[in-house]
Amino acid sequence: MRTTNQNGAGNSDEHEQELGTGPQGAGPQKVQVTPHWNAIGGLVAIGVLYALLPDKISSGPRGLLLVIEGVFILPFVIAVLTRRSVSPVTLRVGSMILLGIVTAALGIGIVHMILTLKKELNGFQLLYTGLLLYGCNILMFALWYWEIDGGGPERRQQPAHQLSDFLFPQQMGGIDENWAPHFFDYLYVAFTGATAYSPTDTMPL
Repeated sequence: MRTTNQNGAGNSDEHEQELGTGPQGAGPQKVQVTPHWNAIGGLVAIGVLYALLPDKISSGPRGLLLVIEGVFILPFVIAVLTRRSVSPVTLRVGSMILLGIVTAALGIGIVHMILTLKKELNGFQLLYTGLLLYGCNILMFALWYWEIDGGGPERRQQPAHQLSDFLFPQQMGGIDENWAPHFFDYLYVAFTGATAYSPTDTMPL
């Protein structure tokens, strides 16, 4: 998605078009969709883990969340394969809506698990359900971090990007000015946060 001038640095007009603003008065611009396969894989993994939950924990049919994810993800994949341009606003709003649905489904699953604690005497079943929800929780937070940090994945790739939400070790002391976090970096942040219940090597700003 990044466009550059002859000197290799993107100018301000090109930078604005990448973010969907365009020249003054031109209105929102469509951009070539960048495939974020790691994030898509994280969403699919949540759907699979949720489908493996016991019927009394999940909300609705087991594969319902996977179907909902497919409805949102399939148009994105088609746009990538056909190299069509899509409004960045549409992509961001769609991502936020899908993450909201996934978060609500996970919240319902956790509430159902808590309500069944007094009736469920099978320790293996409790551990199985808890681990599945734990995995969903880590992936969900990783996706939220990836989507909201610094205005989104596309904006973080811009040369003029400034830290606003997280400070990764690679960004401390100017070690690598061109480094930008990827999905697996946020997955690690989500894992350490869920496990240690406190910030670890990546500081929230």
